[in-house]
Amino acid sequence: MEIFFTLLTKLLPLYAIMGLGFVACRYLKVSRESIATLLIYIIAPIVVFYGVMKADIRLDVLALPFFFLTVCSFFCGILWVISKFFWKDNTRNIFAFTSATANTGYFGLPVALILFQNDVFSLMVFSILGFVLFENTVGFFVVAKGHHTVQEALKKVLTLPTVYAFVLGVALNLLRVPMGDIIINAFDQFKSSYTVFGMMIIGMGLATATLKSFDLKFLSLSFLAKFVCWPAFMMGFVYLDRNFIHFFRPEIYPVMLLMSILPLPANSVALATKFNVHPEKAATAVFLSTLFALVFIPLMVGILV
Repeated sequence: MEIFFTLLTKLLPLYAIMGLGFVACRYLKVSRESIATLLIYIIAPIVVFYGVMKADIRLDVLALPFFFLTVCSFFCGILWVISKFFWKDNTRNIFAFTSATANTGYFGLPVALILFQNDVFSLMVFSILGFVLFENTVGFFVVAKGHHTVQEALKKVLTLPTVYAFVLGVALNLLRVPMGDIIINAFDQFKSSYTVFGMMIIGMGLATATLKSFDLKFLSLSFLAKFVCWPAFMMGFVYLDRNFIHFFRPEIYPVMLLMSILPLPANSVALATKFNVHPEKAATAVFLSTLFALVFIPLMVGILV
C-alpha cells in the first residue's frame, strides 16, 4: 500500500500541469493547435533523437517499435471485428483505433521519467515510436476508411519529423558519433519541455470535452480493452518471454507493462475531429480514462513492475 501512495503522490504534479493546460485553453484562449505543432515538429523529434543517441542499441531494443506496431495492429483488427456486434456505423472505426493504442508520448513518457530511472528513457522512446507508426499507418486507415488512399497515408507518415529523427539517431549511434556536453545539456531541457507541454495539451483537450456525449457502451468497451485486455495480454507475453522465448532483456519488461496500462490516446480526438467520426465520444473516453489512470497506474505499477 505504501508504494501505491508514493506513486500516486508522484503523479499528482502531472495532473496539476494538466490543469494549467485546461485553464490556459479555457480562460486564456491559448491555442491547442500551436502547442501541438510545437510538440510534433520541434520538441518531440529532438527528444526522440536524444533518446536514441543515448540508447545501448541491441536487437531487442531495435525490435521494440515493430513489436508495439504489431501488437497495436493486432488489437485494432480484433476490436474491429468484435465491434460489429455493437455498432453498425463508423463508431466502430474510432473505437477500434482508440482502444488499440495509448497516450504513450504526452502521458507515458512523463510518467516513466517520474516512476523509473533515466536508463529506461531510451527504451520508452523506442517503444513510443511503435505506437506512432501504428497511429499513422494502420490506425490512420481505420479512422479514415473510405476517405484516403494508401498513397495519401504513406505521404502522411513521410512528413513526420519524428521518423527522420529516429533514423538519424540510430545511424549516428551505430557510427559511434559522440554528443558533446553542451548538446547533451541542451537536449536534457527538451525532455522537461516535452513533459510540461505534453501534459498541458491533454488539459487543453479536456477543456473542449463534455459529458453530454457520454456513451456508456463505448466507454465500457474502451475501458475493458484498454485497462483489462491490454495488461492481460502484456503480462502473458512477458511471462512467455521471461520463461521460454528469452528475446527481450528483463529491464525491458517494466516498459512493456507500463505501455499496457496507459490511458486512451489524446490523438484519437484529433483524428476523430478531422474525419468527423464521433469526436465527442472519443473526447469523453479520453477524458475519463486519463482521470482513471491517476489511480489505476500506481495500483498496477505496484502489482506488476
